[in-house]
Amino acid sequence: MTTSAAVHVLNRAGVFRAWLRTVTVAEFLGFLAPAFAGALLADADAAVAMPVILAAGAVEGAVLGTGQALVLRWALPRFPRRRWVAVTAVAAVVAYLIGMSPSTFSGVWQSWPVAVTAAVAVLLGLLLLCSIGIAQWTVLRRFIGHAGWWIAATAVAWLAGLAAFLLVTMPLWHPGQAMILVVAVGIAGGLVMAATMAAVTGAAVRRLLP
Repeated sequence: MTTSAAVHVLNRAGVFRAWLRTVTVAEFLGFLAPAFAGALLADADAAVAMPVILAAGAVEGAVLGTGQALVLRWALPRFPRRRWVAVTAVAAVVAYLIGMSPSTFSGVWQSWPVAVTAAVAVLLGLLLLCSIGIAQWTVLRRFIGHAGWWIAATAVAWLAGLAAFLLVTMPLWHPGQAMILVVAVGIAGGLVMAATMAAVTGAAVRRLLP
């Protein structure tokens, strides 16, 4: 292996390690906002809860985007950190809006035929998983080739992260639990989700970097 090739490999490995650490912490800290908001507003009306949850989602997206941008600026010169943070925050709001729509508009959904409801649910699920990836792709495509793979990678990452969150939290959440236990379980699940998402997206970043 030549010296330049060795440096290239080491840089990619270094980016992955930095991404895994930084993005895990960023997503975990960002997730605390909607986690606490959701716990506090669990019994609130949708008209009250939705604006608060969406604002908390924007905070999560901004913190996540900031952590990701810190690593990408190291790997990609002149990377537009502010734009990356902005599109990630907006996409997070869209994702939360999609995620809350079935429960918020359950009365409308129940009036639809089963086939239509299933088709809409699948479409919304795909949009939810791809929302952040599509938004970030608009920035990333200016710096790397084959940036479209980032959309698929983030969708897989969030699917794996959400699955990990449910695997941790669902067996531990029970009706009638004290609020502090509900929040503690949610925080533990959020940490596992963050690490899972960061690992998958970190592997994608390592492969996609020029």
